[in-house]
Parts: sequence; structure tokens; C-alpha cells
Amino acid sequence: MSPMRASWLRPHWLFSRRTAKALLWTVVIVASAVGANVAGIYLVGSIAGWDRWLAAASGYFLVWRLCLYGATVYGWVWMRRRLLAREADHEAVRQARRRLLRSEIAGVVAIVALEASLLMQG
Repeated sequence: MSPMRASWLRPHWLFSRRTAKALLWTVVIVASAVGANVAGIYLVGSIAGWDRWLAAASGYFLVWRLCLYGATVYGWVWMRRRLLAREADHEAVRQARRRLLRSEIAGVVAIVALEASLLMQG
């Protein structure tokens, strides 16, 4: 098979720099989470002790998440204003508002689902 004919077998999006960066960041975040849990288990001495410590510190984690959500909302509002100001005509603004609204609904649903699952666990 010639190289020209086999090119359809290698999708460009799969080997793009953007995909590689996203995959690398995902691996770094997962490795950090695993490393933090392993270090916590090691420092506390057992998985049960680590679980108790996490339960005891859950209030601090809630405050941290609320601060993170607040910073995210502030950044979102800033980005939204800039994006809508950049659009030229009324139709483009209307379409941008619809896209943003869908993203906002999806974000709120995801956060509510996360917090509900955390509430059900504890």
C-alpha cells in the first residue's frame, strides 16, 4: 500500500499538538490526584484513616469548592462580556448568546450533579 493511500488510516486530529497537550494535561491531573491520595494514605497510615481525615476536612473542601466556583463565575462573566462585545451584528450576538446559554446550563447541571453526588456520599 502506498503512503498516499494509507493516509486515511491516520486521522490528523488524533496526532495533533492540541490533542497531545490535552492528553498530557489529563495524565498530569490524574497522576497528581493518585499521588495526593497515596501520600495521604502513607502519612495517615491506612486507607480507613485517610477516609476519616477526608470526612473531617469535608467542610474545608466545601469552602474551597465554593471559592473555586465563585472565581469561575467571575471569569465566565468577564469572558462573556468580551465575547458578546466582539460580535459585529445583531444576528451573531443572538447566536453567541444561545451558545453561551447552552454552555452555562451544561455547566450548572454538571456542578449540581457533582455536589449532589458528594452530598449523597456524606
